[in-house]
Amino acid sequence: MSTRSRAVLLTAVAAVAAVALSACGKGGISGGGGDTHFVTGDNGIDTVPAGERAAAPDLSGKTIDGKSLDVADYKGKVVVINVWGSWCGPCRSEAQYFAKVSKQYEGKGVQFVGINTRDSSTTPAVAFEKDHGVEYPSLYDPTGKLMLRFEKGTLNPQLVPSTLVIDRHGKVASRALEALDDTGLEDMIKPVLAEK
Repeated sequence: MSTRSRAVLLTAVAAVAAVALSACGKGGISGGGGDTHFVTGDNGIDTVPAGERAAAPDLSGKTIDGKSLDVADYKGKVVVINVWGSWCGPCRSEAQYFAKVSKQYEGKGVQFVGINTRDSSTTPAVAFEKDHGVEYPSLYDPTGKLMLRFEKGTLNPQLVPSTLVIDRHGKVASRALEALDDTGLEDMIKPVLAEK
């Protein structure tokens, strides 16, 4: 196969994959039907009323710098989970906003946690965080096992990047399946932070 034919084939495969991935982010549920009790707003953010939220699964393990982390230890705080990979273009676009907003909410009852996925080693993940000024911890999940712990039909991270906001009681309040800027990120955090 010639270099040009190979390039055309790779472009076609990439286009099909992009269409498939974009289609995944519009459905609102993952892995099951039924009444999900969540609503997608005009801003693309899925939300669930406080009394109907599902508990976040066990999100614990080693961070990209080898430390132990358990998201359950942050119960009582609003937790922002960002699923990302150093290889992901949209993740690079949104990283500056996550670094900025995480600093703005420092000491205000909000904890940011990343979940780095599909990086074959921690080296590119550590470099990514350093390059983008990300100072909060990120769990290392190269095979996506943490993402699979979310129950079917809940606000689960279906794409990379995905962002979830977990309320003070450890329940998933909202989700975005696209790259966010600072405004979109704050649109997710503020209502949950305002809850009593």
